[in-house]
Amino acid sequence: MDIHNRFTSDVIVEMRRHIEAAGGNEVFFSGTINESGIVTEVSVGARGNEHEVPVNAFVARAGSVLIHNHPSGNLRPSDADLSVASRVSENAQGFYIINNAVDAVYVVMEPIKPSVTVPLSSEEASGYLSSTGPLAKMSPDYEERPVQQQLVKAVAECFNKNGVGVFEAGTGVGKSFAYLIPSMLWVSKNKERVVVSTGTINLQQQLLEKDIPAAEKIIGKKIKAVLVKGRQNYVCLRRLDEAGRERDLFSEETEVFDRIAAWVQETKTGDRSDLSFLPPDALWTRVNSEADACLGMRCPFREKCFVMRVRKEAADAQLLVVNHHLLFADIESRLGGAGYDDAAVLPPYRRIIFDEAHGIENAATSFFSESLNRFKIGKQLNLLYRQRRGSASGFLYTVAALAQEDYSAEIEAAVAEVKGALLSLEERGFEMVQNEGSLRLHEATAMRFGEVLHSLSYLQQQVAKVTGLMRDMMETIADEDRDVPVLYETKSVLRRLDDAVALCKQFLDWNEHPDSVFWVEKRRLSPSAAKNLDSPYYFQLYQTPLDIAPLMNEGVFEPMKSAVCTSATLGIGGTFNFWQRRTGVGFVERERILEGVFPSPFPYKTNLLLAVPRDAPFPDSREYQPYVEQAVVRLIETAGGRTLVLFTSYDSLRRACDAARNALRSSGITVLKQGEDDRFRLLSAFKNDRASVLFATDSFWEGVDVPGDSLSQVVIVKLPFGVPSDPVFAARSELVQARGGNPFMELSVPEAVIQFRQGFGRLIRRGDDRGAVVVLDRRIMEKPYGRIFLASIPECRRMYDTLPVICDSVEKMLN
Repeated sequence: MDIHNRFTSDVIVEMRRHIEAAGGNEVFFSGTINESGIVTEVSVGARGNEHEVPVNAFVARAGSVLIHNHPSGNLRPSDADLSVASRVSENAQGFYIINNAVDAVYVVMEPIKPSVTVPLSSEEASGYLSSTGPLAKMSPDYEERPVQQQLVKAVAECFNKNGVGVFEAGTGVGKSFAYLIPSMLWVSKNKERVVVSTGTINLQQQLLEKDIPAAEKIIGKKIKAVLVKGRQNYVCLRRLDEAGRERDLFSEETEVFDRIAAWVQETKTGDRSDLSFLPPDALWTRVNSEADACLGMRCPFREKCFVMRVRKEAADAQLLVVNHHLLFADIESRLGGAGYDDAAVLPPYRRIIFDEAHGIENAATSFFSESLNRFKIGKQLNLLYRQRRGSASGFLYTVAALAQEDYSAEIEAAVAEVKGALLSLEERGFEMVQNEGSLRLHEATAMRFGEVLHSLSYLQQQVAKVTGLMRDMMETIADEDRDVPVLYETKSVLRRLDDAVALCKQFLDWNEHPDSVFWVEKRRLSPSAAKNLDSPYYFQLYQTPLDIAPLMNEGVFEPMKSAVCTSATLGIGGTFNFWQRRTGVGFVERERILEGVFPSPFPYKTNLLLAVPRDAPFPDSREYQPYVEQAVVRLIETAGGRTLVLFTSYDSLRRACDAARNALRSSGITVLKQGEDDRFRLLSAFKNDRASVLFATDSFWEGVDVPGDSLSQVVIVKLPFGVPSDPVFAARSELVQARGGNPFMELSVPEAVIQFRQGFGRLIRRGDDRGAVVVLDRRIMEKPYGRIFLASIPECRRMYDTLPVICDSVEKMLN
């Protein structure tokens, strides 16, 4: 084989020189090949003797092909050579043997040639949305949006430069098309999969059902796109079949179980969202797919498995649409050892789009947090052993029937001990927390946690006793009986109980984990969940990451070739510094980061009035809540309903809503309150009733999309600062302070600004929307930090006057 077909002349000379310098002994090289398969660069990894040379794993990892010389001139591979060649082929690496003169080569294993990346033409990509492009020809009333075309170019550049894009796109820019078109062009040209991760189900459905099909028509190419959900969303046919044998144990849920069983005969997806009814969680978790309980190829239902069907579809897909939670599950698996070249929760990918990227810190914090309460442990114990109507059942008895040694009596007693330990832990927890709601475990509170930690230690021991006894009994099962499905279900339960034991240990060793926040909370059940219980309260323990930025950098931004992060609210006062620091982008090399602000094309200057009443008391005044209650009523009457009132406190919301209902009883205005119905129905009622008002907090600050006359006024009761006593917020504030920073300006203000921008953005959803945003908190005008809030929203009409004058202006604007 001609040596020049494998190496450049410079590389031949270099390898010859290194072999001579090693006295003609074996030398190990790692080489880089070009798209033609020719080695263009080598690095020396190790030097040996005349018979062998060690493989330097670190140097080998970076190469396309591993090379070493045989001083004898006999290039026949040894058994050791063949073993190494087989191993490195799993990484798509080649394996060559050369002679000392480097004029002969024996190719043991061919390397995989690097793919040739075809860059996108930014002009061509943006041209699809131009006034003369395909979309304009399909829509006679199409209006070109230059800012959208600029965003398309920015996303295309991010792909071309393997960059990390941080792009703020205001409402109405059309960011979905702006990232979908470059993504779809890229996958069609380069055969690289792109993952789109979003924060809400609504956006996922919009992408799959509306935006992606439309984008395919625009670019004239068919792209295989698949929506991937967590496997818990799908029914497991085996678990459903087994649960059906215990159908009578579901008591009042028997009818719902039968409806699920009938639906399975017709459904093509097995997806819970396709049900025409909402099954109780307790029932669904008995029949849904669980990774721990999956029998894989041993499952008798594998040919019909809904999860396997989705995975096969996803494996061939060019574009995957997922939510942030599922993405982080995949990242966790890859960081845990799965790597980035093989399938984990998702098929392999190296390019990602984060839509609604303002929420990824909270999504990651939520995913990587652990929690524990009596219901979570009780649910697993009940699967092992439960008593109902005087009879006992559960996996315990099936396992005991298979085992040669029966420990069921000891396990029943141990389960009773665990339940007693849970009640004791909860009692100690309530005594400690009292009326504070939540409490962080740290140096200043460690003494207060003494009784709780003592109870937690006992709980840990008792749960470990249950799992130990179950495993001891399972060890006595004969080999021929070890494939019984109930054993996999039992192992799944035991693994979850192991997780509870591990969290207990982490809590007990809290001071050895400075990267985590350990805290507890007294929580309240919903009225329906608390219906048959003595108390509506329960005690919950949490372990939360102190800072997810390092994890995000290691798991996402470092290994990805490109990552595009977009949202309407990423910046604060004109910079992205806060968001980048909190999400890990701050660790990325500066030259990889591309930034851009793409302002909304909507006419805020003429269509939106921002009003702040100068006669409002400050929020820390006793007069503030009574003022809010009467001001909200006057503003609602002025607008004739069609108002979204956003609160930061549920107590304040409840009191203001009660006052409004009383004052508006005969006005014909419908008053809707968060918590009295599910989110979807509340929003539907609000959209469909023009004379309605919605009182809301928390999640309603974002994701509410009510264009048109149904929403003409947003009232922001108070600037959305975090509660200083919140355990995670307090721990992060201390971290900022320990670094010499100002927690209020570096954490409190930026977080409040981002949420304020989300609330502000609920009003103008399309070009002809108009109305008022009234902020009842005059700190926005009178405190120095208020300028940061005002600098972070679009330019619009502003007024700072008394409430009566504001009401007159709002009335004139809306009528």
